[in-house]
Amino acid sequence: MTISNRPNISFEFFPTKTDAGHQKLLANARQLAGYNPDFFSCTYGAGGSTRDRTLTTVLQLDSEIKVPTAPHISCVGDSKAELRELLNLYKNAGIRRIVALRGDLPSGMGQASGELRYANELVEFIRSETQDHFHIEIAAYPEMHPQARNFEDDVANFARKVRAGANSAITQYFFSADCYFHFVERATGAGVEIPIVPGIMPITNYSKLARFSDACGADIPRWIRKQLEAYGDDSESIRKFGEQVITEMCERLLQGGAPGLHFYTLNQAEPSLAIWNNLGLGS
Repeated sequence: MTISNRPNISFEFFPTKTDAGHQKLLANARQLAGYNPDFFSCTYGAGGSTRDRTLTTVLQLDSEIKVPTAPHISCVGDSKAELRELLNLYKNAGIRRIVALRGDLPSGMGQASGELRYANELVEFIRSETQDHFHIEIAAYPEMHPQARNFEDDVANFARKVRAGANSAITQYFFSADCYFHFVERATGAGVEIPIVPGIMPITNYSKLARFSDACGADIPRWIRKQLEAYGDDSESIRKFGEQVITEMCERLLQGGAPGLHFYTLNQAEPSLAIWNNLGLGS
């Protein structure tokens, strides 16, 4: 497949705990930068636990690798003063895009702390503090946020974040194009007009993927689970099968009108680039 008009493409990284891991992240980022992505993003640990490492990584990716980079910012555990300081740091460094999230609770924290409790409040705060300086991304959950009461509530919560001032959205990863199209249809029915970009998770390791998916509420369809289980420890077969499954899903998403693809790289370049090349996205 070759895409005539290239969609928006972005890649997500997470800040590492070691210098060796950080150097590997930068090397993979340089490789991905050669394909001229629209932006990188960098995650923010539960309760702001990676605040300094996220800041360092974002500034390096943006200034040294020279790809516009969007830091994740969450409101769990941070005061308005702390958030204001962080926003000013990014603004003064020339960062123009932010991913605004409620954020995960740190292990052992029973309920959210901080002055802002929900992502829509964070979006409103960013807008009030910085006006239109930042392009604000928010999260979307095609299969419903794991803590939402029901799908109707989740769509309403998503629409609330949009009305607060979001510019576009990135979804949790999924393995069924139908759930994405259904979510977009419901969101549109709720008055949402911003682009909703599918989040894409390459399949490279079944056991890790299963654990992560169970924790975050992303469904792995039975037929995919059974095939991956059948491969056992055959990592090459898992890689080839995963690449085929994700490429075919991305083709359907783009043909169905998805405005782009956001790859969850897990700090690796090759799995995402294999899909990129299969799609004929060029550079």
